[in-house]
This record gives sequence, C-alpha cells and structure tokens, in this order.
Amino acid sequence: MNPVMFKMKFTKGLAAVTACLALLSGPALAEKVHHLKLAETWPSNFPIFGDATKNFAQMAEKMSNGRLKITVDSKNKHKAALGIFDMVRSGQYDMGHSASYYWKGKDPNTLFFTTMPFGMTAPEQYGWFYYGGGMELMEKVYDKHNVLSFPGGNTGNQMGGWFQKEINSVEDLQGLKMRIPGFAGEVLAKLGAKPTNIPAGELYTSLERRTIDALEWVGPSLDLRMGFHKIAPYYYTGWHEPATELQFMINKRAWNKLPDDLKEILRVAMRTAAYDMYIQSYHASGENWATMKQEYPNIKVKTFPKQVMDAMRKANAELLEERAAADPLAKEIIDSQADYMAKSRVWTEISDMAYIQGQ
Repeated sequence: MNPVMFKMKFTKGLAAVTACLALLSGPALAEKVHHLKLAETWPSNFPIFGDATKNFAQMAEKMSNGRLKITVDSKNKHKAALGIFDMVRSGQYDMGHSASYYWKGKDPNTLFFTTMPFGMTAPEQYGWFYYGGGMELMEKVYDKHNVLSFPGGNTGNQMGGWFQKEINSVEDLQGLKMRIPGFAGEVLAKLGAKPTNIPAGELYTSLERRTIDALEWVGPSLDLRMGFHKIAPYYYTGWHEPATELQFMINKRAWNKLPDDLKEILRVAMRTAAYDMYIQSYHASGENWATMKQEYPNIKVKTFPKQVMDAMRKANAELLEERAAADPLAKEIIDSQADYMAKSRVWTEISDMAYIQGQ
C-alpha cells in the first residue's frame, strides 16, 4: 500500500476510534440519574417535619454524587395531606413522608408503628425497630400494600393537648370533641369522647370556631408557633404518644428499579434524617418550653388526674386485648412491643430515671 494512502487510512481510523471513545466517555458512559418524587403531609416550609424531608433529599443526592434527585412536594402542591398512603401505593408518588397511624382506616395494623399510648420512649422504640424485630413486622404489614416503610423522624414524648376546659374527671371526657389520631383516639372514644383527625393547617381554625373542644398536636417544639395558647389555656402533659415516629414510605416498584448501592444510600439518608429530626425536635422543645414559661405565664400546665389516667390505661389495655384476639398479626406486633418494653424499661428505670430522680 502506498505509504501516503496508509497514513491517510490510519489517520481516519484513529479519528473514528477517538470519536467513539469521546462518545463513550460522555453521555453514553454517564451513570443514570434516578428521579424520585416525594409527597409529604406537611405544609410548605413546615419546621422540623419538613426539615427532615429536605435533609433526606439533600443527603441522598450528595452521597449518590447526583445520581439520586428527590423532589419534595408539600401538601400545598398535592392538596392531599392525609392521602399520602394512597398516592405512594398507587405509584402516583414514588415516596411519602407522613405518620403510619394516619392509615388505620386502610389497614388497622399500620397504627402500631407511630407510637402507642403508655408505650415505649423514643430510645426504647428505636431499639425495637432496628434490633427487636420492629422493622420486620412493619414490612409484613406494608408488603401487601406494595409499599416499604422506614422510620422517618421522632418528636419524642408529646404533650397531652390543649383544652378549653379543665379535665377533672372521666365525666369531663363525655362528648368531648378532640383532634387526636391513632390508638389514643380509640381509647378516648371508649371513654365517651368524640375523637377526630384534622390536618395541621386546619387545627387553629377548628379550635377557634369550637368545631372541636380540644386538640393535641406535638409539644412545645411546634405548638407555640400554632398559637393554640390564645384560645385554649389548659396544656396537659402526655400519655398517648411517648415516641411519635414519622415514616418514609417508598413504592416497591420504584424501589426495585434502583441499583443496590442507591438503595443503601436511601436507607442511610432516611435513618440519618430521622435521627436528626429527633434531636432537632428535642432541642426545639427545650428552647420553646423556656420561652413559653417566660412569655406566656398564663398557660396552665396540667397533668390528668389519677382517676382519668387509670381509666385511660384500663381502656387501652382492653382495646389491645380485643385487637390481639381479632387479628393474629396484630397480636404478634402487640406482643413484640410489650415484650421489648418490659425488658428495655428495666434499663430505662435503672439508668435515666434513677439518674434524674437522684439529682
């Protein structure tokens, strides 16, 4: 072959190979970006709860080097604060952030994974979730709904609520219209109250217009900004939600499309965001309690009378017994929580409680 012709052919071939390599090193070899949409129950820019979803999305994107991009839609956009379960189950959204006990009408066994009256504290409950079989039981409940559920942030012990009238006896609960979700609502209903569930954005108006007589929301971390103290002066200590855990949900089809490393990144980001929300909530409660005592001294902090507490505890035990007798899976969850609390509470008492009482 003519040397000139050979050089021309070699040059053309080299150019072709270079072009192919350029293509392969560009978009053809770029790792796929996975876009997920998350719907949350909370309004836009809602503190603490909304911070958890933002932190989660930012961590997931950063840890994945941009391969995970999560769009968070508040209830202001999707207009269905208590519709997250259905939107994730159907695939309308890939993920959700809400509270498991909101779905007791869809599946009564979901309510066990937020918190239970007279139940575990936050550290005890986290121990149960991650090391005591709680995650496996939650998977059993959500599997048939095409959803995976993960802990999504804890408020710690919640206050018992804001009341327009003082509660002095069990009779004072008769006909009481109160916003209170989960199993606690069933307990109060058994004692003659009329529980209801209302989204966050409607709470103040409902209380102000006397559509309800009382409500519980969270605690000082979030309650003061809502202004409940202006229309309901009695603020009761808690019994019903000692460790309120929110949840991240993800549609199983969306989950199964992800490579294993991105699944692990999501697990780590959810777990980290959940714990961060717990300590943020604890911090905010301490700060706001101090503010409340200084700026709103007329708030009357109360504890329910022993007669009322005993009646609520008795009603709670009877309802748990009924639920366990009617549903084997409910019994498995109830027994698991009771057994774990019985063991862990001994350590709570000999460690934290003994330390505090000894001060």
